[in-house]
Amino acid sequence: MLFWLSRSWRTCRVRSFTAALTIALLIATTGQSAAADPQAKRVLMLHSFGLRFRPWTDYSEALRAELSRRASIEFQDQSLLNARRSSDKSDAPFVEYLRSLNIDQPPDLIVAIGAPAANFVQAHRKDLFPTTPMLYTLVERRRVDFDKLTKYDTVVAITNDDAVFFENILQVLPQTTTIAIVVGASPSETWWRNEVGKSTARFADRVQFRWYNELSFEDMLKDAANLPPHSAIFWIGLNVDAAGVAHEGNTAFTRFYSVANAPIFFHDESFFGEGIVGGPMQVVARQSKQAAEVALRILNGENVADIKPTFVQLAPPMFDWRQLQRWGISQSRLPPDSTVYFREPTLWERYWLQIAFTIALVLVQAGMIALLLFEHRRRQFAEVQSRQRMTELAHVNRFATAGELTASIAHEINQPLGSILTNAETAAAILQSQRPDIAALSDVVELREIVNDILQDDRRATEVIRRMRSLLKKAPFELKQLDLNEVVQETVRFLSALTVSRKFEMVNVITSDALPILGDRIQLQQVILNLVLNGVEAMKDTSHESRTISIRTARADQFAELSVSDRGPGIPEDKLKQVFEPFYTSKAEGMGMGLSIARTIIEAHNGFISASNREHGGASFTIRLPFVG
Repeated sequence: MLFWLSRSWRTCRVRSFTAALTIALLIATTGQSAAADPQAKRVLMLHSFGLRFRPWTDYSEALRAELSRRASIEFQDQSLLNARRSSDKSDAPFVEYLRSLNIDQPPDLIVAIGAPAANFVQAHRKDLFPTTPMLYTLVERRRVDFDKLTKYDTVVAITNDDAVFFENILQVLPQTTTIAIVVGASPSETWWRNEVGKSTARFADRVQFRWYNELSFEDMLKDAANLPPHSAIFWIGLNVDAAGVAHEGNTAFTRFYSVANAPIFFHDESFFGEGIVGGPMQVVARQSKQAAEVALRILNGENVADIKPTFVQLAPPMFDWRQLQRWGISQSRLPPDSTVYFREPTLWERYWLQIAFTIALVLVQAGMIALLLFEHRRRQFAEVQSRQRMTELAHVNRFATAGELTASIAHEINQPLGSILTNAETAAAILQSQRPDIAALSDVVELREIVNDILQDDRRATEVIRRMRSLLKKAPFELKQLDLNEVVQETVRFLSALTVSRKFEMVNVITSDALPILGDRIQLQQVILNLVLNGVEAMKDTSHESRTISIRTARADQFAELSVSDRGPGIPEDKLKQVFEPFYTSKAEGMGMGLSIARTIIEAHNGFISASNREHGGASFTIRLPFVG
C-alpha cells in the first residue's frame, strides 16, 4: 500500500520526485517483485481515493479475489490521493513515480478503480504506459469520456438511473415530504451533486431536497438528527466533507446512521445490511465478476480493441427487513420483484421442522395408540378365541388319546371289578352255606376282609373313572397355582396300567423340591400324556428290555423343568425344528397335531418346550415353566 503525499509542490518538486524514487527503491528492496511467481501476470490497480474508502474498497477486494482465484497474478496497488482535492499539481510527479516504479517491467494490465482514477489515466495516457492495456471499472458510465479511449482501453461501467432511486423512496414511503441528500465536497462528489440535482427537478413539486455538500460532517449529524417528520435520507457518498476532512471506510456512515431520525436509502450493495433500507442495487459480485472476466480476457492475450465496453445494470430491489420494521414500512409497498433479507423468522419459520415433526409425531403417536388399542382389543378377542380353539383341540386330542388308552383303561377297571366279583361270590358262598356261623370269629374276620377288599377295589375303579372323566371333560383354560410334581405323579398313576398293555417301563425321577407354577392341570396332563404316548409309539420296534420311558422333574434357575425321554430311534437332526409344526408326523396313521398342541399349551403357560436326541439313542422332550411368585 502506497500513498503519495506532497505538501509543497511549488517549493519542492525535485524533492518530491526524489522521495518517490526512494519509496520505489524501498519497495524493490522488500522483495515484492522478486518473491512473485515469474509466470504471474502483473496488474497495477490504481485507486481513486485510497485503499480504505468504501464502496470502492469492497469492489476492488472482490475483483482481486476473483482474479486470484482464476489466475496467478502479482498485484501492485497505488492510490490517487489528489482526487480528494481540486488541485492536480501532484499529477506529474505521480506519473513519473509510476513510470519509475515499473520501468524495468511494465504491468500487463492497469485497472483504474473509480472515476477519478479513470480520468487521471485518460489525462496522462500518452505518458503513462501508452500501449499497456487498461480497464476502467467501478465507474459510472456518465463519468467515462469515451472519446478519449484508445485502442488499448476498455470499460466495465455501472449504469445508474438517479430518478429510479427517488421513485423507490416515494413508493415505499409515499408520505415523504423531505429528502436529505448526503454527498461530500471533493471534485468527484461535486460532479455527482450536480448530476443528481438534474434528476431531483422532476420531484420538486412533491418533496423538498436538502443538500449536505456544503456542510461539515458534524453539521450533517446535527441536521440528520433533527429532520422533520416524513423525511428520508439518500446517501450518495462521503469521502471529503465541506471542512476538507477525509472520511475513510464506513466510519462516517456508521456515525451518521446512529443519529439519523429518518430512513436511509443507498443503491450500493456494499452498505446493504448496515443501515440502509434498500431499493435497486449495484451488486458487488456482479460488478467484480464482469470486471474480472474482461481482465482475464486481456491477460490471456485478447486484443483490447475487440472487447466492447460492458455496462452493469441495477439488480432487482432488495430490502433490509430490520429497517422496514424500524421505520414501519409495510412490505406491501415494496416493488413486486423485491427480495427481503435479514427477516427475523417467525416461530413457525424458525422451528417449522421441529414443530412439524412434533405435530407429526403426536399424530403418529395418536394413530399408533388408537391402532394399539384396536390391536389390543383384537388380540384379546383373538387370544380368547385361540384359547377356546386350543381348548377344543386339546379336548379332541384327549378323546383321541383316550381311544389309544381304551385297552389300558379297560384293563385297569377290569382288575378291581374282577376282584369285587370274586370277593362278592366268596361272601355269597359263605352266606349261602348250610350252616353259616355268623357269630364265629373266623367268619366275621373273613367277611370283614371281603368287604374291605370290595370297598378298596370300588375306590380304585372310581378313581380310574374320575381320572378318565377329568381327562375327557371340556373345561375352559384356567391358570391355578399347582405343584408340577403333583401333576406329574397323578399322570404317572393314570399311565401305570398302560405300562402293562404296551409292555414298557416307566422310570420316574421326581425332585423333592416343590415346583410351584401357574397352570391348567388338565392341559398339562394332556401334554405329558402326548409325550409319553409318542415315546411309546417311537419304541414299538425296540426290544422289550430297552422299552423305557423316563420322566424327570427338576429346578432349573427360575424355571420348573420336566423332561420325558424314550429309547427309540430318535428324531432326524433336520427334523428337530419341525416336530412341533402342525400336521408334521412320522406315524403312518398320525395326524401330526399332538406335539403342536403340546407346544401351544406350554406357550400359553409362558413356558417353552424343546426336542433333542439323547447320546445313547432315543429322543428327549424338555419343558420349562416359570415359577409362580
